[in-house]
Amino acid sequence: MKFSEKWLREWVNPAIDANELAEQLSMAGLEVDGVDAAAGDFNGVVIGEVVECGQHPDADKLRVTKVNVGEDELLDIVCGAPNCRQGLKVAVAKVGAVLPGDFKIKKAKLRGQPSHGMLCAFDELGISEEGDGIMELPADAPIGQDLREYLGLDDNIIDVDLTPNRSDCLGIKGLAREVGVLNNLDVNELEIPAVAPTIDDAITIELVNEQACPRYLGRVIKGINLDAQTPLWMVERLRRSGIRSIDPVVDVTNYVLIELGHPMHAFDLAAIKGGIKVRNANAGEELVLLDGNTAKLNESTLVIADHNKALAMAGIFGGEKSGVTDSTTDILLESAFFNPVAIAGQARSYGLHTDASHRYERGVDFALQRDAMERATALLLEIVGGQAGPVVEAVAPEQLPKVTAVTLRRERLDRVIGYHIDDETVTNILRRLGLDVQFENNTWQADVPSYRFDISIEEDLIEEVARVFGYNNIPNEAPLAKLSMTQHNEATVSVKRMRDTLVTRGYQEAITYSFVDPKVQNAIHGEEHSLVLPHPISIEMSVMRKSLIPGMLSTLVYNQNRQQPRIRLFEHGLKFIADETAENGVLQKAVIGGVVTGSCFGEHWDLQSRPADFFDVKGDVEALLALCNDNARFSFKAQQCDGLHPGQSAAIYAGDECVGFIGAVHPQLQKQLGINGTAYVFEVEVESISSRLLPKAVGISKFPSNRRDIAILVKDDVKAGDVLAAIEKVGGNQLVDLNLFDVYKGTGIEPDYKSLAIALTLQAVDRTLEEKDINLVVDNVVATLAKEFNASLRD
Repeated sequence: MKFSEKWLREWVNPAIDANELAEQLSMAGLEVDGVDAAAGDFNGVVIGEVVECGQHPDADKLRVTKVNVGEDELLDIVCGAPNCRQGLKVAVAKVGAVLPGDFKIKKAKLRGQPSHGMLCAFDELGISEEGDGIMELPADAPIGQDLREYLGLDDNIIDVDLTPNRSDCLGIKGLAREVGVLNNLDVNELEIPAVAPTIDDAITIELVNEQACPRYLGRVIKGINLDAQTPLWMVERLRRSGIRSIDPVVDVTNYVLIELGHPMHAFDLAAIKGGIKVRNANAGEELVLLDGNTAKLNESTLVIADHNKALAMAGIFGGEKSGVTDSTTDILLESAFFNPVAIAGQARSYGLHTDASHRYERGVDFALQRDAMERATALLLEIVGGQAGPVVEAVAPEQLPKVTAVTLRRERLDRVIGYHIDDETVTNILRRLGLDVQFENNTWQADVPSYRFDISIEEDLIEEVARVFGYNNIPNEAPLAKLSMTQHNEATVSVKRMRDTLVTRGYQEAITYSFVDPKVQNAIHGEEHSLVLPHPISIEMSVMRKSLIPGMLSTLVYNQNRQQPRIRLFEHGLKFIADETAENGVLQKAVIGGVVTGSCFGEHWDLQSRPADFFDVKGDVEALLALCNDNARFSFKAQQCDGLHPGQSAAIYAGDECVGFIGAVHPQLQKQLGINGTAYVFEVEVESISSRLLPKAVGISKFPSNRRDIAILVKDDVKAGDVLAAIEKVGGNQLVDLNLFDVYKGTGIEPDYKSLAIALTLQAVDRTLEEKDINLVVDNVVATLAKEFNASLRD
């Protein structure tokens, strides 16, 4: 929005210059895009009167004039403007004058005729970019007066780019109110007395769509004279607001638009048949607009209509057939409040954007319609004459916006702003903004005025206080953030670490429901301890899972059915077991489990393809257990587990407690579920691997280590893990590493026997081990194995 600085200062005049005013408005949230002079930089231009105007003897397009510039001084000036004529008041640049662009006026001869000055056009003085001929001034313009002084051209045009929420500042009245608040000054409010009707002529108004238009005012004015000229002061104020003068009636409505921020419209009374109806457009209805274009109206568009036809698009654009023309003598003046929701987007749907729609779709003061009507009436009667009828108002009070009450808490204000503004200052700011404020118990209760559509919640009031107080007045202090170290147990193994371990080994995480199919769960775990839901989503999701395996196997089948041959999935979640001793009769345990099927490796030119087996999956589980850094605590024991192959399943123990299982899915279950190939599953209780042994730093031995390999023969039923555990017991401190590197059965080995090749690494921290020391340890190991497992050294 553009406005004249001088016009604003008639309302409120702070002791700051234009640049400071622009900075103040920008800091308050009303961003100023530019401050430009109202006219170009010129001097020596006065008001003159053309007393003689004749044809130039040697040029068809030039005229020779005598111009009175006061003090009985007549200047001979040659002019080429087509509108130059005797008796015209003009702008005269005398000899010595300097026009914009540092153009100096000198005595000259044009086609042999002397010219002692120049008759100026608007564009030549930098007042306007358009103009046809020289400037025509009112007949009462004082001869000899400086033009800058007469037109008040020592002025600035300020261009404010308002955000959509500040529609209250789309008028001089709202801007003045804002400047007054920012400078703690009273505003010279415009007195708008009611214009007494002098005739009884009126028109009926019907609000068909009360929700879209809850208030509509109309007034008949008869006997206007459109031959009258719009006063120069009004033309200039409109020009400096970016609006071109058209005719007195349109100029007055535009003037009220800029002054009060309220759009208005005037209809030719003769074009209205019957009364006014505010309704939605009918299907297929058309309207010829003031610009000559025909709009095919949507049924969602609100229109101002008479009893026969649409007259205008409400709050957007007038119609051509009902517009004021040169022959108009009687008008209907309109002032209405339209709901912003009803107007928003309508103009854009027709490719339009008008000053009226710009304001109505953002919100207009719903208490301003009568003031706008009275102000426009008074100006029209003053300029074009005529007689005014009574103001007719149609209103639906229940559809008008309600006064909003907003609460502001002192604690919230201080916390958001980060600075304490004293109570009296806050109260004063809110009251100067026009709010009715009560302060009690560190809380402000504020009734929002009708022109502030943007204030509805506590944060809006905080913003108002901060910007009026001045963002630059709030100390620039960094927020105080006290850092405290979080309590973190280094021995804790996070679930994220467990997830990452499996992901790095080629698994993908899956998330399945806690509710599973009872048929699948019973086939795996049996019916005992199953928790049945009283109101299940479906029969396939009617029991709580006792392990992750039912959901994981269903996911496996889902993926196999979609041509996925190699699947490695894991999940972390809860399992639910009926237990009367537990809270609410349900024991919940966090577990992490997985399912594997297909090849051990993805397809690759350098890797031999083979199906994953029990030991591949066992290696993945051992990687999980290794997070605890306590391998001695865990063991795998061959054991029949629910739903698993009896020869390929094992229980996982932490000490003497079973904390999980691993194995191949039972062939009958695989067939029942439709699983292709052999599937392997595992599950471990998270609690058992959620803590680890912290490493203890020890010195590195500077003495050499020695490796001894032994191969022993034992029966097939002897577990290699038990053999290694026995070696660790008797190896002593000198045994620093132990590794089973080969298991052999076949030629040279008796049936029901196997050969275990074991590497022993021996090292002392205080000396170099001699051969006798090494042999002593090896002999003790062999003797112990012979005694406990009936083992013998292989030849």
